[in-house]
This record gives sequence, C-alpha cells and structure tokens, in this order.
Amino acid sequence: MKETLTAYFNRSAESPAIQTKRIGKYGIFLAFILLCILLSLMTPRFLTVANLTIIVTQVSINALLAFGVTFVILTGGIDLSLGSMVAVTGVVAATFAHPDDYPLLVPIGVGLLAGVIFGALNGFVITRSRVAPFIVTLGTMTIGRGLALIISKGRPISNLSDSFNFIGGGHLFGIPFPIVILLIAFAVCSLILRKTILGRYIYAIGGNEQAARASGIQVSRVKMWVYTISGLLAAVAGIVLTSRITTGQPNAGVGFELSAIAAAIIGGTSTSGGSGTMAGTLIGALLIGVISNGLDLLNVTSYYQQVVMGAIIIGAVVLDGLNKKSS
Repeated sequence: MKETLTAYFNRSAESPAIQTKRIGKYGIFLAFILLCILLSLMTPRFLTVANLTIIVTQVSINALLAFGVTFVILTGGIDLSLGSMVAVTGVVAATFAHPDDYPLLVPIGVGLLAGVIFGALNGFVITRSRVAPFIVTLGTMTIGRGLALIISKGRPISNLSDSFNFIGGGHLFGIPFPIVILLIAFAVCSLILRKTILGRYIYAIGGNEQAARASGIQVSRVKMWVYTISGLLAAVAGIVLTSRITTGQPNAGVGFELSAIAAAIIGGTSTSGGSGTMAGTLIGALLIGVISNGLDLLNVTSYYQQVVMGAIIIGAVVLDGLNKKSS
C-alpha cells in the first residue's frame, strides 16, 4: 500500500515536461478509442464486424505505405514518391498477371523488384548527391507517374488472373487477405525497428546524424536500406491495390503519399526524426480510416474529410513541437 501511494505521489509530482511526453505517447491511442466510442453512439452501423472489417481492409494499403515512410521519417527524411510507386509497381505486376501467361510468383516478383529498384534509386541519389530528400523524391514521383503511363500506354491493364486477384479480394480463414498482409508487414517492421541493429541505427541517425556518423555508423548505407524498404512496402501496397480493383491503373495512388505521411505523423513519428513507433503509425492509419468511414456513415460530404484531416495533422505537428520543447 505504501509503495502504491509513493508511486501515485511521484507521478503527481511529475514535471509538465514529463506529463506532455506522456500525452504525446498515449494521446493518439486514447483519441482513437474515444473516437470509436463516439461514432458507435452516433451511428449503430459503425460498431459492426462487417464495417470494422471494411475499415481495416481499406486502411491496409495506406498503412503499408505509412510503415515504409515511417522508416524514412525516423532518419529525418521524407518520401513523396510513394503514390507513383504504387502506380508503377501495380502496372508492372498487372502486365505479367494475365491468365495462363506466367505463374503467380512472376507478377508478384517483378512488382516487388520494381519497388525495390525505385526505392534504392531514391536512396542512392539522396546519399550520393546530398540533395534534400524532398527534392529528390519529388522528382522521382514525376518519373514514376510517367513510367506508369508509358508501360500501360495510358490505359488500364485488365484481364488479370484469379490467383492474382485473390491477393486483394480473397480470404484466408475468413480474414480478408489484405488484412493478413497488413499484420505480417506490421510484425516484420516492428521487429526491424525494435530488435535489430538496423533499427537502432535508424533511431540514432534521426536523433543526431552527426553524432551517429562520428560513432562509426555508416549513415549512407542505413539510408539506402531505409528508402529501399519504403519502396518495397510501396510495391506491396501497389500489388494489393491492383489486385483489389482487378486492373493496373497508371493513375492509381494519387495523393497516397500524403495520407501515408499523415498516418505516420499523427501516430507520433517526429517530423525531425529519431522518435516514433510502428504501433503509433498503425493507430494513425486506423484513425484516418475511422474518420473517413464515420463521416461516410453520417452522410458528411468528402470535402469536410479533408478539412478534418488537415486539422488533425496540424494538431499532431503542434504536439510534436511541444514534446521537443519539453525535452
């Protein structure tokens, strides 16, 4: 009893700085829970198994992109080419996914390879040229969109095989396959950040790049890995999206990079790097999905969704700034 009271009074005596950090760490999760409760009270259709399954399935693509860009932001970078990578990898995969042409592994393999090459290109140019990631990925965003149009000749690629369409539309033990992919990606990305040397190096570079370099960390190599992983996850998202809509769309993924970056920032990833978790990013992506779904159920026009999302992003960045000042 004495120890419990001591712990209580110690917590009560915490400085405002520590309390602010606690809010930043757990606030997004509490906001997500409160939002779900509020929407369940406002519309009975929200808290149903069918609707929750739809939300997570729709969120899966944005979450995959958000996982990749979380790695990038943790090092103090940014990746604006995600949406274009979704388009080009989806088109490449669809080109090899026609019935009776190639085994399923071929369209998946070439799609993933395209994403890896694209991500590695971002990392190579950024680390070798010392040009700001914003500028480099802005350029590759345009290149990727043009390549998607060139490969598809400006037209959707349809007539995909049933085995390929299963990726985005099938079920495994009653669970939509995109959700299965989402859970696997979340587990792997969390493992990389929390349990590997690469994860520790990523946090170190984001915290203080100069100190990390002075301590012997090969910063350029780590950044190459980070952007390559981001490209790989964008390819996974592109394949899932292409399979789900059953066509390779050269115009797919427009604006996806902004939603992914928003999910990471809302989930607590610091815009200056060095702080953030995959769990927070997942909650951020789910929060975006819940807001969009809830407003749809309430018959609120999509125009207001953009306003709400922008306000949430600003609030998350302001909270990040308060956390930095308090530390």
